[in-house]
Amino acid sequence: MIGFTVKQWAAWAPGLTDQDAWRAWARAPWRPTGEETPALPEVPAMQRRRIERLGRMAIQTACWCREAQDEGAPLVFASRHGDVARSMELLDALAREEPLSPTTFGLSVHNAIAALYSIIHGARGNYLAVAGGKATAEAACVEAAGLLADGASEVRVVVYDAPLPPIYGDFADEPDAGFAWCWRLAPRGAEGAHLQLDWNGTPAAPPTPGAGLPHGLEVLRFLLSEERELQLSEDGLHWRWQRHG
Repeated sequence: MIGFTVKQWAAWAPGLTDQDAWRAWARAPWRPTGEETPALPEVPAMQRRRIERLGRMAIQTACWCREAQDEGAPLVFASRHGDVARSMELLDALAREEPLSPTTFGLSVHNAIAALYSIIHGARGNYLAVAGGKATAEAACVEAAGLLADGASEVRVVVYDAPLPPIYGDFADEPDAGFAWCWRLAPRGAEGAHLQLDWNGTPAAPPTPGAGLPHGLEVLRFLLSEERELQLSEDGLHWRWQRHG
């Protein structure tokens, strides 16, 4: 069991670009669709051109939750699939026996978006990139709780994903959506939303009925709602989110 405080949050998805829109969405959720891309004005144009849509979503929310004193604070970037579209470009090139693009390869690895954020802001602190299947959001929060326990005063968690390329459609096991959100986490007792997360092999109660959302968006919806508890069962584990205070 872990507990922490969400001091600040930011989120972006097509049609949902400010906090008022997200709060309204949490009361009547729907699966975001569309091809819009964040403007990302915080990043200089020369650097922005290298960042594709998934990276822009993630970095935009991280920028919105950034404060001047953050440069030494750890970051946890978490995505179930990462920039799989770039990986498909590389596989297609291999199939055609064409040379691989070093840039595409470098930006396809799972920590590339975290590295781009670090370069853009000159951040020299600890950053991690994690993936945990459907429960990637929970994996990120467990990692952040460990960093807080090790003495970090705050940790930013950035969770993001995009629809899979059509060739992977037969393997999709949850609804697709392009989205990103960032939470600024602090130890219990700080000002903000107090959350607790535990997990085990036996559900404490039936899983919460889904709203046709990816798992990561279900977690964000819980934070923004007034619900006291969220139960999710994924990959043999049962996750229980609770709100306190």
